[in-house]
Amino acid sequence: MTVSVPWWASAVFYQVYPRSFADGNGDGTGDLIGVRERLDHLVELGVDALWISPFYRSPMADGGYDVADPCDVDPIFGTLADFDELLDAAHTRGVRITIDMVPNHFSDQHPWFQAVLAGDTALRDRFVIRPGRGLDGAQPPNNWPSQFGGPAWTRLPDGEWYLHLFAPEQPDLNWENPAVPAEFERIMRFWLDKGVDGFRIDVAHSMAKPAGLPDLTPAALRRALDGGNMPDAADVRWDQDGVHAYHRLFRQVLESYDGERMAVGETWVADARRLALYVRPDELNLTFNFELVVALWGADSYRSAIDDSLSALTEVGAPCTWVLSNHDVDRVATRYGGGAIGVARARAAALVQLSLPGAVYLYNGDELGLQNVELPDDALQDPTWERSGHTERGRDGERVPLPWSGSTAPYGFTTGTPWLPMPEGWAAVTVEAEGADPGSTLHLFRTAIAHRRTSLAELPDSKVDWLEAPAGCLSYRRGAVTVLLNAGSASVPLPPGDVLIASGPVSGGQLPPDTAVWLRSTT
Repeated sequence: MTVSVPWWASAVFYQVYPRSFADGNGDGTGDLIGVRERLDHLVELGVDALWISPFYRSPMADGGYDVADPCDVDPIFGTLADFDELLDAAHTRGVRITIDMVPNHFSDQHPWFQAVLAGDTALRDRFVIRPGRGLDGAQPPNNWPSQFGGPAWTRLPDGEWYLHLFAPEQPDLNWENPAVPAEFERIMRFWLDKGVDGFRIDVAHSMAKPAGLPDLTPAALRRALDGGNMPDAADVRWDQDGVHAYHRLFRQVLESYDGERMAVGETWVADARRLALYVRPDELNLTFNFELVVALWGADSYRSAIDDSLSALTEVGAPCTWVLSNHDVDRVATRYGGGAIGVARARAAALVQLSLPGAVYLYNGDELGLQNVELPDDALQDPTWERSGHTERGRDGERVPLPWSGSTAPYGFTTGTPWLPMPEGWAAVTVEAEGADPGSTLHLFRTAIAHRRTSLAELPDSKVDWLEAPAGCLSYRRGAVTVLLNAGSASVPLPPGDVLIASGPVSGGQLPPDTAVWLRSTT
């Protein structure tokens, strides 16, 4: 008997960061029209679904993650009619659309918080507001830091303090107030009624706060201040058990609609066992697995990340969701050394990612092998830059707009001035140039995604058979396909089989360093 597998369980998703994808009206900022006009690139790439980062009404204090109206489109991105046209155009092409939902906080410009500032006591409990400590309550209620630098508390005009785990313009919501989950059910239904196929839940590990909001221990505080996305298990700001009730609510809403609607969590937690709790049968459908994001380049670290993730998620019957990059972390080629070595390793890592069982998320520009851009100080817009006192440059380097065509900036992204400056020297990595080059990273991604669909899609969700491999290498079999990653310093012999795809040149029966290959068994 054939078991029906939902579409999302093995899908290739593509993250569109809308400000940086394509500009359809020439104002220098990517928009929904630009996404619609470039859909055929994504169809040719072979992706199954898009995840579109926030395009809602927002003052843009945090790139749109400070949402002022979650049921409307910000004018810099277009209109609700533009979204409807994009949704229809994508569905016509067989591409599904998923969108961000940001439940931890609203913008300080949201009507609820504006009412609080105006003295409306009825709405006050919808946010996390507490009296301060010390003389006259002049000190924050606890020692929690913000993810963007500085304290996680800002004082209100009446002397009390409101919590913001991110920027001060992003006051945290109080999910223990029934009005908050009710509002997010309304938001979900608004977009589901339009026909979206699912949601990416921003900071899915954050909505539940510990009773009494205790201080972080000195050790946990030091680790929190060291930065990074992966929290320590002792960091009580995150991953409280109470958060799972809210994900069950999300799942109930999704299952009240037809069409296998889904949700994926952005879930940074201390270990794979904690991660698996978010995808138990009555919670989220998928949750990002960031083990490959934090893994160092190397066979041992990759194998550990894959083994730990598959083991934990298989126990709860959920597929893994593999991530190498997104709008919050350095691009893969940059993390792996930059330059030609970084690009070679990023190409090899992509073949590992695309060969693994489960779902895959790509970030716009991965398919071109883009690297972070070193921007001038006066161009930086990420709130981390200001909040850290200009000691942390933030995430703008991985958000520079995509190059589409031509030999000079803005490379077809816009007819205006791009919202972040685009570098010289990108003529060879435009979609146009790479589309004409059979050896390009774009062709590698197109070919790998096509082989994934034909050679790997029907295999069991969690099946990876590890093989013996030379030192510095990683090898496993999935069905009739053998995958070999050479993360060592010397070439190694290729196993038997016909080469389906390689991330770099392969000749003489040898796999060079920083290269991966898929081989089809001939027996």
